[in-house]
Amino acid sequence: MTTVVLLLISNIFMTFAWYGHLKYKQSPLWIVIVISWGIAFFEYIFQVPANRIGHGQFNAAQLKTIQEVITLIVFTFFSILYLKEEFKWNYAVGFLLMILAVFFIFKKW
Repeated sequence: MTTVVLLLISNIFMTFAWYGHLKYKQSPLWIVIVISWGIAFFEYIFQVPANRIGHGQFNAAQLKTIQEVITLIVFTFFSILYLKEEFKWNYAVGFLLMILAVFFIFKKW
């Protein structure tokens, strides 16, 4: 559970680092890049321990899959609540298909 919580926190920082600047398009690009790097530093503070702690309980492919599902969830809330963008049905279908990949990654064959 520690791994998932750390990945969740990491992804919140990552989402703001990568997409938070979209509300501030008037800001110079170099400033946005520097601020994004600063935010991404905090992403790494949580991401690296999450992977270090989780590896062994999960393999690398499973860790990446967990991270991507968390990213989709965080990004969905971020785009709706922060960017005020509409969530369309085809996004939900696409995300569900990606989450279906979780079954195949975690299934013991």
